[in-house]
Amino acid sequence: MIAFVLRRVLFTFLLVAVTASAALLLARLAPGDATTELVGENVSAGARAAERARLGLDESPARAWARWAGRAARLDFGASWRYGRPVAPLVAERARNTLVLAGCALLLATMVGIPLGVASARENDRAFPALVRLGSTLALSTPSLVLALLLAWLAARTGWLPTGGMTSAGAAAAEGAGVLSRIADLARHLVVPVLALALPVAATLERAQSRAVARALEEPFVRNARARGIPEARLRWVHAARAGAGPVLALYGLLAGALLSGSFAVELVTAWPGLGRLMYEALLARDVPLVAGCAAAAALFAGLGTLLGDLLCAWADPRVRHA
Repeated sequence: MIAFVLRRVLFTFLLVAVTASAALLLARLAPGDATTELVGENVSAGARAAERARLGLDESPARAWARWAGRAARLDFGASWRYGRPVAPLVAERARNTLVLAGCALLLATMVGIPLGVASARENDRAFPALVRLGSTLALSTPSLVLALLLAWLAARTGWLPTGGMTSAGAAAAEGAGVLSRIADLARHLVVPVLALALPVAATLERAQSRAVARALEEPFVRNARARGIPEARLRWVHAARAGAGPVLALYGLLAGALLSGSFAVELVTAWPGLGRLMYEALLARDVPLVAGCAAAAALFAGLGTLLGDLLCAWADPRVRHA
């Protein structure tokens, strides 16, 4: 297991390096550059050339990458051209907001998808599995972007929930507000983006869990346990759920990484100040160091999610550990 974990950690670092390098080079090779926004359009060619030299845009992409890689190896990702701040703390701040959003969405999806998957894997009741399957199909067929738009429209029409942002303007200005009131305000802003992210993930977990439990219920050890008089509920919720946990946990890790690194569209629709929105702003401004930093953080989340899935599989299934 130690050698396996070390290999996965090495793969994660390699993934981060390749992804960040590709993002840096693509941002450099894309048409246009940051000087248009930084110095304006009605400036002399000399002033524009001086700004390009200051930012290092007059270097070749290979030389720019080599200089960036040397600093990144020391965890120095440079400074953002748009914000004038070091990239690392700026990305960490936005990544923390994305972690809050994705963590709540994953928790909700787990609490809904896993129990429904175990309960719907039954043969003696056709109505309930069909109803759950219909709901899962609808949730899987609707992209998170569309769900976010629909939920934001519903929130705007009813006025029950905020349509965007992370905190209310009044709550942010009220220094005397208690911790509970700030948490309640954050929770109200979380509802729309969390539902948009969680519903497709919950449907994916339900389908995977239902199939895994249905297969496990046909295993010889489950039939033998049933013949010995073990209650059906215990067979389903303990033995079959544990036996079928391997594929679901592997998928769980991938979904966790995807949520952390791929909530781009939902953050844009709901104005959530997370990593996806920061990446969008960096791309618009041609902020090359910030683009590379955001890509590195997204790749790190994806790699850690994959590692989490592998470790959960090894924990749930002793055969994986022995292999």
